[in-house]
Amino acid sequence: MFMGEYSHTIDQKGRLIIPSKFREELGDQFVITRGMDQCVFVYPRTEWEQLEQKLKSLPFTKKDARAFTRFFFSGAAEASFDKQGRVNIPSTLCEHAKLEKDCVVIGVSRRVEIWNKSIWEDYFAESQSSFSDIAESLEDLDL
Repeated sequence: MFMGEYSHTIDQKGRLIIPSKFREELGDQFVITRGMDQCVFVYPRTEWEQLEQKLKSLPFTKKDARAFTRFFFSGAAEASFDKQGRVNIPSTLCEHAKLEKDCVVIGVSRRVEIWNKSIWEDYFAESQSSFSDIAESLEDLDL
């Protein structure tokens, strides 16, 4: 399980250090793709395969299902770490998440998310102010 929040810097070639704790769980080969809320999602291979099966089961006759599937698959790339524990993030994903220098790498249960630091801070502040409302809307989950 991925959890925690770490600050790192992305270099001009799109290389970002991933915390060693996350590297162990991601393994040698993993998938990186567009994420929701203007971030990048990183999945261990097994989690990606499960997500892939779910996306494949969406009805292709539905416009929203096709769009959602395209969103994830068109941005996806197989990735691995270099000897320094960095991942090379494709330029299209850097553009999607506006990754330029300061980044935040967070663990979110079964995936890792990579955020532009200022976008993350804004998102977190906005979410934090409505956390009680969000929790109330999820009360059926018995958290």
